[in-house]
Amino acid sequence: MNQNSGAFPASRALAGAGWMVLAGIAFAILNVVTQWLTMKLGFPSASTAFWQYAFALVFSLPFLKKVGLSAMRTRYPWRHVVRVALAAFGVEAWIAGLAVVPIWQAIALVMTSPFFIILGARLFLGEQVGAARWMATAVGFAGAMIILQPWSDSFTWAAFLPILSALLWGASSLMTKSLTGIEKPETITVWLLLLLTPINGGLALAAGFAMPTGMTLVLFVVAGLLTVMAQYFLTLAYTVADAAYVQPFDDLKLPLNVIAGWLFFGYAPAGYLWIGALLILGASLFIMRNELKRERAGT
Repeated sequence: MNQNSGAFPASRALAGAGWMVLAGIAFAILNVVTQWLTMKLGFPSASTAFWQYAFALVFSLPFLKKVGLSAMRTRYPWRHVVRVALAAFGVEAWIAGLAVVPIWQAIALVMTSPFFIILGARLFLGEQVGAARWMATAVGFAGAMIILQPWSDSFTWAAFLPILSALLWGASSLMTKSLTGIEKPETITVWLLLLLTPINGGLALAAGFAMPTGMTLVLFVVAGLLTVMAQYFLTLAYTVADAAYVQPFDDLKLPLNVIAGWLFFGYAPAGYLWIGALLILGASLFIMRNELKRERAGT
């Protein structure tokens, strides 16, 4: 069935929205666990990234057994290596940011990723970017600056870490996009799963490797399970429903993370958050609707 058609089943649309909301909840809880490990318990951020994805890899073993290592056959190994390395550095920047930046601020800033993808698509993939998309990108970055407030006395350079993670994840997404036309989805997924943990391990060793014990070990097991669950729910959402339909529900991650940060850390977002977040959210939704119109027009 063509999910872009007007006959898109309401039941599938509802299921897609439900899975996307569940993914958002899982990611919000994961962010709480990650910030608790780094900010409250002082566990090194590089080792946090390694252990989180190491346990996620363990929970992913049934999938790897199902598809087999033969799925790694490719004529473009270095593209996969660079793509996963960018994703790994994005994870490092994100977790390092969560060690010092409130959840609500971090999640709002990482929502700038679509704007970096647009810039990269123009610079590296040669895609045409119209005036409307350039304007939406400018509005989104303006929203990020309102949230960052680099002119204020309370500003620290660590606040740029979520934006750095958005930039790195955007670059990784661009490389994934370039591979989707020449590689099978299983190949793209297996390379990510198998390379992410050793790359994070190398970064953790360079920064001073830390071993979890007691409660930290339990929290890492929970983080690994939440990582797999969140990604699985996200996959289900895009499988059962049109991506253009379920994407707005992904933006619920902002209020979900605001609530999580308030419940567990007592963070009370300042009023300027909502101004900047509305600019980012509005620009993101505009770009999504614009892309959907372009797709339906066959441009």
